[in-house]
Amino acid sequence: MSRRTPQLRDHDINPCVVETDASRKCMDDNNYKKDKCTAYFLKYKSCRKFWHDIMMQRKRNGVKPEMPTAEERKKILESMG
Repeated sequence: MSRRTPQLRDHDINPCVVETDASRKCMDDNNYKKDKCTAYFLKYKSCRKFWHDIMMQRKRNGVKPEMPTAEERKKILESMG
């Protein structure tokens, strides 16, 4: 296991753990046929883009930490409906 793996599993660092797991499970379940998992890949890509944009905005505004914690992200999503 690489030293980076625990970071990727940390919900405070990686906001898209659920989407990552879902796309990997889809690949496992479908014998690694990517065309069967397109919806999962799109959800993951959307998640990464959304939180990257938030992170960049916070960086421009001087907010630390740049990536909101898991609890902060939950509040952000709730406020959006």
